[in-house]
Amino acid sequence: MPGTSPGSAGASRPERGARETARALLALVAYPILLLSIAGVFAIAVRGGWDTGRTTFVFQLSVIGYLAALERLIPYQRSWHPTRREWVSYGVYYTLTAVGGGVAQSLVLGGVSAMARPDPVLPLWAEIPLALLLGSLASYTVHRLGHTNRWLWRLHGVHHVPEKVNVGNNGVNHIADILIAQGCTQLSLALVGFSETSVFGVGLFVVAQGYFVHANVTVRLGPLNHVFASPEQHRLHHSTDLAEAGHYGSDLSIWDRAFGSFTWRPGREPAAVGLVDPASFPRTESFMATLAHPWRRPVKAGDTTTG
Repeated sequence: MPGTSPGSAGASRPERGARETARALLALVAYPILLLSIAGVFAIAVRGGWDTGRTTFVFQLSVIGYLAALERLIPYQRSWHPTRREWVSYGVYYTLTAVGGGVAQSLVLGGVSAMARPDPVLPLWAEIPLALLLGSLASYTVHRLGHTNRWLWRLHGVHHVPEKVNVGNNGVNHIADILIAQGCTQLSLALVGFSETSVFGVGLFVVAQGYFVHANVTVRLGPLNHVFASPEQHRLHHSTDLAEAGHYGSDLSIWDRAFGSFTWRPGREPAAVGLVDPASFPRTESFMATLAHPWRRPVKAGDTTTG
């Protein structure tokens, strides 16, 4: 459950009430602000002819900063705040993924540029939702395979090692896992023939959603949980109880509803997050062992479990 804020014990009742009201308001507007920022950046970038790759990178950093601030203001679990040492580890993973993944992903992006249409066939208001639906389905499929396919789990399981869920460790991934997931999603959009503008717009939404669902915040979407993925759902995805660890969609939740992996209900929270068998993967801070892990022979039968 969310912890009490620092200094609240010594505050007067009116002060505590005002703080709680401010936090409740912030929790209510936090997600709409994020959605408006996506729309605003997209509109300005398209109108101004900005470089899409650079814009996406700066936007990603801005989203991380915004959500990291929210984690301090409206945390879900204060014990899930990253320590300084963990921030260092998370930074290493983020850098490795950005550098190593960027070089290899340039081939994918080159393919997208070669296959995607420069101008939309449909109006953007129609093309972007269609591109989002297809990209979300591709992402859902790859993510679910990451939990059910033995070898892909040895890649994706790296992300489930931390025993807390926050915006910082959203970047704890194996480079190959990121390349497979992003490559399949982007190529699916390009092969269908969506325009570069639509792919860019969908990309901004996916980036923001990916970090949002991983944020350690008390934001609740209510009925919108049946359309959009949320932190409430993604905490269940990281649960050590595999009966509730569905929610493979990190942007839309409709595919979880369609394919029977939707487990969220109001008030449902995981008792613990992490791996069912923590010994089956190297610890997060063991960078080289983590990178080599997928190509080593499994030592324990638990290495094939997912969650």
